[in-house]
Formats: sequence, structure tokens, C-alpha cells
Amino acid sequence: MGRPILAIVGRPNVGKSTLFNRIAGKRISIVEDKPGVTRDRIYAEGEWLNNYFTMIDTGGIEPDSEDIILSQMRTQAEIAIETADVIFFMVDGAEGLTSIDREVANMLRKSSRNIILVANKVDSHTPPNTIYEFYELGLGEPIMISASHGYGIGDLLDEAIASFPKDKNMNYEEDVIKVAVIGKPNAGKSSLINKILGEQRVIVSDIPGTTRDAIDTPFNIGNEKFVFIDTAGMRKKKRITENIERYSVIRSLTAIERADVCLMIIDAEEGITEQDKKIAGYAHDNGKGTIILVNKWDLIDKEDRTYLTFEKKVREGLAFMSYAPILFISALTGKRVNKIIDLIKIVSNNHSMRISTGVLNDIIGEAILMNQPPSDKGKRLKIFYGTQMASKPPKFVIFINDKELMHFSYARYLENQIRTSFGLEGTSILFEFRERGK
Repeated sequence: MGRPILAIVGRPNVGKSTLFNRIAGKRISIVEDKPGVTRDRIYAEGEWLNNYFTMIDTGGIEPDSEDIILSQMRTQAEIAIETADVIFFMVDGAEGLTSIDREVANMLRKSSRNIILVANKVDSHTPPNTIYEFYELGLGEPIMISASHGYGIGDLLDEAIASFPKDKNMNYEEDVIKVAVIGKPNAGKSSLINKILGEQRVIVSDIPGTTRDAIDTPFNIGNEKFVFIDTAGMRKKKRITENIERYSVIRSLTAIERADVCLMIIDAEEGITEQDKKIAGYAHDNGKGTIILVNKWDLIDKEDRTYLTFEKKVREGLAFMSYAPILFISALTGKRVNKIIDLIKIVSNNHSMRISTGVLNDIIGEAILMNQPPSDKGKRLKIFYGTQMASKPPKFVIFINDKELMHFSYARYLENQIRTSFGLEGTSILFEFRERGK
């Protein structure tokens, strides 16, 4: 059900970020030879032999004492258990087994996750004597690697791919509209789905994913097929409360990847937050159709301009998503919930829209007549023609004489002209400018 999630867990300074960067193929995590430098969750997309997965580098350890290290290691392990399909439990093969390693291993053994024991800092085929200490953890034979030199990484990834669940890539028919319901915990995602399905009374079946992953709910309205992808469900243990929102982003990301349209739920009582911006940003960056739903609107005390003021704040906070419609709803009372399905259909159609080359060039030609392209040092931008090369979202290739002359403001002007002609509410538009002949 979406890409598998791989989490890297281990005590400070065992090389988690180095391994993360090695697999990701680029330097994403900060790597420094002292503990506690990864102060937040870092994620990246990984690939091995055409198998794709989402990878998490856990962090947040700032040790002031042994007790704090142990407490935060427990927190990391709990979140990894809740979130991941496969966990790399990293230890220092050169230093040997420590009490913190034992503590985390005890937690991991009790989980139902696939645990792979990774002994880092082993730079040769001859294992150090310390390696045998790790067998007492009861997690199987440690896979010996050197993250900094790349030794053993291929064997490690082979093991990871073999451990991923086999039900992670559920495919639906082409005519099914896949809708991801995304947002922070407690924003009302599950309540909204239940309200929609309860009113329509059209549930076909419930297909649960794993407890920490999305839950798919296919349903029909008339002859039209939909599936809701709900990202709720992570348990709120006391020790993971502070970090739960960080990891909800990973869950949202895996749902977004599979979706055609995203319902971005914002809690009206909390307003637009940084976490909302992050999650919405993933939908935008992945080119998904998006509808912004401000939930719990029934709990807001309203005055003359409350609606307009709130809408302005949402638009300012999500300025990169100006194309997304905003709907103020209440999943509890059902206010305006009946409008959501129709809006999903509109956005889905816009997201998959195809515009013929002839019609597109008529629009571009009219745009040029109304507003001449810019010039620089006597040389004017010439636009020869354009064509649509993809949909979901619509992507256009525009052939021009010089890419240096295509100013951002004129590209935005062309986008606005296309939107004026076709609407395209709820979907981003991508442009690629090519110099003719290249």
C-alpha cells in the first residue's frame, strides 16, 4: 500500500546519517563526528534494483546524561516501530555491544517489524572480535558494513528488499480516483471520511493497510469509482507525543505519492501551521491535485469578516498553492461536506486534462498579442509554439529562441492565460522551456 518505509535506528555516533546519505546518493543528513547532530527527522526516497522505498534517518538526540540518551533512544525506537516496515538497527561493530544497544534491542524484539541488525565501521572481510557480542541480542546475524567506505551496502539493501511486505503496491483501475486525506494528527481526517461515506452509504469494502500506514476505503457513487487513502492511526504513547507530528509527515508522503487528488485538512481552531505548510508542500511538489478543507469551522466564533480573514491567512501561508480551492467545513455537523465529492471530480478532471496543440497555440498567440514578450539588450524573446507533453499535472513544453529571455513574470503570465481559458482549478501547471533546435 504505497512505498515501503525503512527507518534507521541506533544510539549516537554509530553512523546512521552516513548510511542514510550513502543509500540516498546525496548528502541530506548532517554528518559530523559527534553524537546528537541529527536534530530532526530526515527523509529521502531510496531505490535499489528498481525497488523504491521511503527512508527515515531518526534523530533528535542531544545527550546531557546517560538517562537522557536512553530515554530518547526509547522514543526513537517507538516511533520507528510505529512508522516503518523494516528497521535497520545500527550498532558500532568496532566498539562492541553497549547497554543502550541492549535496551533498544529489547524493544525491537517485542515488535512485529522486520529488524535487520547492522554492524557499522567494519572495514574488512575479517570481522573484529567485538562482532560476536551482538549475537546475544537475539536479532540474528549482524550484517557487517562500512557506511563511510560503501562496504557491504549492496548485501544490506538486498536483505531490506527481501524483508519489505509484499502488499505494498496495490494498484487500482485507471478510472478510479484516488484521494489522499492528509493533514496533521487530530485535524479530523478520519471523521471526514466517515461522514462522507455515512451520508453516501456507498461503501464497497474496507481494505486496511498496516496499523501505521494508510487505510484504503474504495467506494462508488453511481458509476464513478473512488478510493479514500486515510493517513490516521498512529497511536499516541506518552513518550512519542512530541515527535508524532514529525512522523505523520512520512505517512502523509506515502499516501500523497499514490493519490490523484489530496484533501488537505486544516484545523480551524489551530489555524495554518508550519506542519500544514510542510504537508501541503509535499502535495504541491509531487504535482497532485489539491483541495484545502478548513475543518471544525462550526467551533469558530464568527464576526463580520471572519471568513475572509481566515481565507487570507490560508492563502498567505500556502502561497505556493494559489490554484487550490478552499472549502470551510465541519466533519462533525456535515456542513458543506456534501460539496466535497463534486469538487474532487472537478479537480481530478483538471488534473488529468489534455489540451490539443492547436488550441494551446491559439491561446499562446492571443497572449502574445495582448502582452508582448520581454526583451533584453535589443534581443526580444520569441515564442515559436507549445505542446502538452504530460498530464497529472498538465505539463507544457514551450519552444523559444533564448531561455535567458524567459522571465519568471512572463511565464506566470502565460500560466494565467491558460488558466483563464481552461480553469484548471485545483491543479498545478508545469512548464518546460526549450530553445528550438536543442
